[in-house]
Amino acid sequence: MIKSVSLIIPAFNEELAIQQVTRAARELLEQHGYRTEVIVVDDGSTDGTARAAQSAGARVLQHRRNRGYGAALKTGITAATHDVIAIIDSDGTYPSKYLPAMLEELERADMVVGARIGKEVHIPFVRLPAKWVLRRLADYVSGSRIPDLNSGLRVFRRDMAMQYFPILPNQFSFTTTITLAMLCDNYAVSYIPIDYHKRKGKSKIVPWDAGSFAILILRMAMLFRPLRVFLPIALACLAYGVVKMSIDLMHDPNISASAILAFLSALLLVLIGMLGDAIATRMGRFNPNAVAGVQLKEYVELEYEAQAIESEDHPLTRRN
Repeated sequence: MIKSVSLIIPAFNEELAIQQVTRAARELLEQHGYRTEVIVVDDGSTDGTARAAQSAGARVLQHRRNRGYGAALKTGITAATHDVIAIIDSDGTYPSKYLPAMLEELERADMVVGARIGKEVHIPFVRLPAKWVLRRLADYVSGSRIPDLNSGLRVFRRDMAMQYFPILPNQFSFTTTITLAMLCDNYAVSYIPIDYHKRKGKSKIVPWDAGSFAILILRMAMLFRPLRVFLPIALACLAYGVVKMSIDLMHDPNISASAILAFLSALLLVLIGMLGDAIATRMGRFNPNAVAGVQLKEYVELEYEAQAIESEDHPLTRRN
C-alpha cells in the first residue's frame, strides 16, 4: 500500500496561489496518513513565488532562468526521494482534494489522471474547439479514449516516468507526451473525474500552442504507432491512383504517369510504415536505464533551505 509520495509543483510567477496550493495539498495528504515531500520547482520566476512556497513548508528548487513546464517537472521528479510522484499546477486550478483517491487508484494502475470532466469545469471557451480536435487525434493515435489529454493533476511511479525522459519535452506538452507514450506502450492509465477552477493570475498558454500540440501528437505516432500515420496517406494515394487509372483507361489505353506515381507512392509509404512499426515493436518499451547517466545537477540548478532564505547573513540561494 502506498504510504509515501513526492508532490511536484512547477511554478512560474505564481506568487498569488502557490502558498495556498502547497499548504492545502501537504496538509490533506498528511491527514490521510501519507509521508509527504512537497517539491516546488521555481522555474525562473521574477516575483516572490519561491519565498511564498518555502514559507508554506515546501522544498524549493530554483532554475536560474525560465526553462519550461516540462523542464520543471523533470527537475522535481529527478530530485524526488519517494517512488510515487504526484504533480499539480501552482495556479490553484486543480483541487488537491482528489489526490488521496488518485493514490488509492494507483494500486490498480500505472498512472492515474485527474480528468477535467467534473461538475465545475472552467476552461476558457476559446480553447474548447482546439482541445476537442487534439483529443480526437490523440484517441486515433493511441487507440484509446482519452477523457483529458493534458491534465496537470496526475500520479504515477517515478521510474515509470523517468524511462521516457529522452522524449519528454520541456514545455507544456510534457503531460500530453507521457499520456500518449504510456497508452501506446499499453500501460494501464486510469482517469478520475475532477473539477477545474478558474486560475489565479495570467495563463502561460498562448493560442498557437495548439499547433505545437498537434505536431507533438503526430511525432508520438511516428515513435509508437507509425502505421497510423503512413497507412491513411498510402490509402489516399492508392485511391487516387485507382481513380486516375480508371479515367485514363476510359479515354486512352495508356496509364498516365501521375497514376503510376500514386501507386509507387502508396507502396513506398506502406513499406516505410511497416519498417517503422517493426522497429517500434522490436524496441518495445523504452529501456528503464535510458536515463541512468543523467546527473541531478543537470536538472537542479539552485536549491535553498529555510535557514538561508530567512537569514540576512546568508545569500538567498546556494549552489548545488
